[in-house]
Amino acid sequence: MPTAYVALKNRLLVCEGNDGSAEGWTTAERLEGSDPRCVVASGGTDRVLVGTFEDGLFRSTDGGETFEHLETDVESEAVMSLAVSPHDSDVMYAGTEPSRVYRSTDGGDSWTYLEGITDLPSEPEWFFPPRPETHHVRWLEVDPFDPGRLYVGIELGALVLSDDGGDSWRERPPGSRRDNHSLATHPDREGRVYSAAGDGYAQSDDGGDSWEQVHDGLEHTYCWSVVPDPGDPDRVLVSSASGARSAHTARTAESYVYRREGDDPWKRLDGRGLPTGEGVVRAIFATTGEPGAVYGVTNHGLFRSSDFGDSWSQLAVDWADRLETVTPRGLAVVR
Repeated sequence: MPTAYVALKNRLLVCEGNDGSAEGWTTAERLEGSDPRCVVASGGTDRVLVGTFEDGLFRSTDGGETFEHLETDVESEAVMSLAVSPHDSDVMYAGTEPSRVYRSTDGGDSWTYLEGITDLPSEPEWFFPPRPETHHVRWLEVDPFDPGRLYVGIELGALVLSDDGGDSWRERPPGSRRDNHSLATHPDREGRVYSAAGDGYAQSDDGGDSWEQVHDGLEHTYCWSVVPDPGDPDRVLVSSASGARSAHTARTAESYVYRREGDDPWKRLDGRGLPTGEGVVRAIFATTGEPGAVYGVTNHGLFRSSDFGDSWSQLAVDWADRLETVTPRGLAVVR
């Protein structure tokens, strides 16, 4: 039975249902009154971690039934991104605003600040446009083949790499994007890294050391969420728009979903059951490891595809407020 965790403004939704049906889903609200910005769930451990803008970190050890506030150094930061190592579920990373990275090796009980990111040469050029006096770590991704390799997306400024779990850093490898929104890797393709960025889509096949921009067929290049097919590293979905306002603001939204297969050009997926176009904010995608299966959330609800985007079903999830005005901030799904 899958469980989806949807981070919204002022609360977290915990949605449980059945793989074989879009009906019969139950919805519980958690962390009401908080400001969730990201969520990550560790399958098999019932551990869920939520980062908020003002209140730091919250953790559940019972699959989202209850949450505790973690009294750590990270609580003074706006937590914008989270990652769990695929090699050891006790190893976690948190990224904040201002741009800092923290590491836990005990499942979130304690955290260590990993110094050095803001000492990189390009840091004076980093800024987040709505709050130009600062910048933040938008995404963290641990390489599935090398537990020490960590990919960090700074919004807005740089792609940053570590080869030793965050003890040292290097920045802006050739071809990498400056405005990385989400990153992904694949357990069946060593060296493959995917990037959805405000300045386009990029892909690496050497562990992030060099990048190629792949835009053929991609009519909207403000990319937000990227996810590969768990069963095929050469099939990729991205959500994108023409700019920030059409991606994130419900009243001016106009976003789309594209799929790329092998070396073919990107193909826009319209009319497949997942709303796109006018009035739709950028989708956030998540997978559970099942080939072809992907979940997507927008201001029109939570959707699931079993054929990697060819068709989508809307899941019967209860949203407490007017759905069309909601801009989801994070999505994690476990089975």
